[in-house]
Amino acid sequence: MKVQRTDRRETALITGASEGIGRELARTFASEGCDLVLVARNADRLEEIAGEVALHHRVRALSVPKDLAKPDAAAELFDELTRRGVHVDTLVNNAGLLEFGPFLDMPPDRLAALLLLNVVALTSLTRHFVPPMVAAGHGRVLNLGSVGSFLPMPSLSAYGASKAYILSFSEALSEELRGTGVTVSVCCPGFTETHMAHQIEGVERLQVAPLMDPAEVARAAYEACMAGEVVSVPGLANRIAIGVLGLQPRWLVRWLGGAIGRRAM
Repeated sequence: MKVQRTDRRETALITGASEGIGRELARTFASEGCDLVLVARNADRLEEIAGEVALHHRVRALSVPKDLAKPDAAAELFDELTRRGVHVDTLVNNAGLLEFGPFLDMPPDRLAALLLLNVVALTSLTRHFVPPMVAAGHGRVLNLGSVGSFLPMPSLSAYGASKAYILSFSEALSEELRGTGVTVSVCCPGFTETHMAHQIEGVERLQVAPLMDPAEVARAAYEACMAGEVVSVPGLANRIAIGVLGLQPRWLVRWLGGAIGRRAM
């Protein structure tokens, strides 16, 4: 599926682009002819992926090392790109943190960092970059959720709650922006073969299917975004599981999440 062409090449801003799904999203958007703005904390890895996609796909790739969990980081990024004359057509909010284990054992500073990145930074970036899209009558937001967006799970309580926020926020904003030419999509994959997933001891016990391939997740997310699909769940087994969960009473969903979470712990 190709990016819809305008009178110029489109630009996608991808956060968390230095590894995992974010790195594959950079490769996917570049393969479809998009210029890129790549954001993450690791400057060396960002330069590596920027050089790779520029060489292989003949696109422009700007790397911007930045810790998006810091106050005002989203505003600073927006102001910097505005000064450079960069208009973002597609905002990809992929950056995120995961903390695994009993909630009462988690260091408060790490919980705060998770919420600042997964929730606050994503919301602030969207608030800054969407108004110019609306003014142009064209744009897309792609948020990365999780199957955990649908299922409260002990051992991943804060992470799952942050992903539930992303799902609800994306759905609500998609309705607010109806008719503006700007679409909002949220992709909710299962656990994927990334460094983040391997922070979870026994991650396979939390899955209804094998760990997903990040390149496949990135491709599915890209295609859902281009199609303007609001909610997408890659993987047949994941879609079936989420569909079944949606038919169950909340007490049963809580019980299932609790059983899986306690098994993992």
